[in-house]
Amino acid sequence: MLSSNKKQEEYRKKLLEVLPDSDTLTQCMHCGMCLAVCPTYEKTKNERSSPRGRIRLIKSVAEEKLPVTENFINEINFCLDCQACETACPAGVHYGHIVETARELTTILNRNKSPEIWIRKIALNNILADKFIFKYVSKLLFIVQKLKLDKFFANLKITNLFIQNAGELLKLLPEFSSKSSEELLPTIIPPKGEKKFRVAFLTGCLMDTAFTETNLETVELLTKLGCEVIIPKNQVCCGSLHAHNGEMQKSVELARKNLTAFSKYEYDFLVSNSAGCGAFMKEYAKIFKNEPELSQKAEKFSKKVQDITEFLSNRELNYTFKEFNKSVTYHDACHLCHTQKIVNEPREIIKSIPAVDYRPLEDSTWCCGSAGIYNVLRYEDSMHFLDRKIERIQKTGAEVVVTGNPGCFLQLRYGLQKKNVNCTVEHTASFLNKLL
Repeated sequence: MLSSNKKQEEYRKKLLEVLPDSDTLTQCMHCGMCLAVCPTYEKTKNERSSPRGRIRLIKSVAEEKLPVTENFINEINFCLDCQACETACPAGVHYGHIVETARELTTILNRNKSPEIWIRKIALNNILADKFIFKYVSKLLFIVQKLKLDKFFANLKITNLFIQNAGELLKLLPEFSSKSSEELLPTIIPPKGEKKFRVAFLTGCLMDTAFTETNLETVELLTKLGCEVIIPKNQVCCGSLHAHNGEMQKSVELARKNLTAFSKYEYDFLVSNSAGCGAFMKEYAKIFKNEPELSQKAEKFSKKVQDITEFLSNRELNYTFKEFNKSVTYHDACHLCHTQKIVNEPREIIKSIPAVDYRPLEDSTWCCGSAGIYNVLRYEDSMHFLDRKIERIQKTGAEVVVTGNPGCFLQLRYGLQKKNVNCTVEHTASFLNKLL
């Protein structure tokens, strides 16, 4: 059994290894500019639920003035990691990195005793991280949905006795496919017409099996634009969900596999149709900056990553959309607008559609509450943010709301159906492909 001094030494070592250094933690000026854009602060009005409040908590833990308690863990996990505070911050504080390291620390210390830690570990490390297991689970879910067993259990009150809000969580599930997009698509897909670019494409994990049609439509859109599309067959989950939820070691493992898979091909851009995936792949360069054998490969990889709307803004692409005689609004996915800083491109593309009635969405950059797996782990909190978002969408009177992230898509679809709002949700790539 370890002595008390030995345990303390190990604890300090883990603090130094995981948490940011003092310079990073003291960069926050506590000016309060983040308060107005923070969804959790808006909900509670508690200082500890604001970005600057959480930074103070993390700094206190780093200085060993505060132990890692259940209250600390709950506050760190209450954060949506939407990174709206980074957009508002005049000092350029990378809050997302700070809060994610705090989550990683709680994972390493094994201090989180809530049921959500097991859901997180099983879902992320045992299912999503294993390509074979995830595809097997996806096919089982396809059968369950085909037999409408999900709807049956969702309507049974007894279901909630086993998992809180289980009935509602089942309604949040995407529609799984019998075959993944990776199974349906060849490794190399020729362009339709003159070849302009050679692009790689991330099929992803959830996008691959539950948004199969969206992936197929994205690839079709790219080929219409004159792109030869490369789909490496040994690619894996990008690792973003793992990194955001305290499983950084697993995310690095997955990132390493993707670097190997994509480095076998030469391409101009790597196109992503998932805001969270694109944002994290752009971080590969930072993740491997201290690994000489991978740093250059990772930097080259990250520089080529582009969101589908970022790629569509390329001036060398000449395209004209068909008319669309409906009203459309646009919801910003957090990791597209706050992390990747892609805000104008999607709007300009939508506005360029002939006959479209574009309607601006109030607080469009405010998180919808999906936040990766936040709506699964913290359903009630998630619904508070979703209600606000649906209210704003209703005000536009739009017939279609477009968004570029699978989590946002599912969350908005669920909220609109729940509130009986006559508005449909479309993924950006699917929406644009139909009009090209």
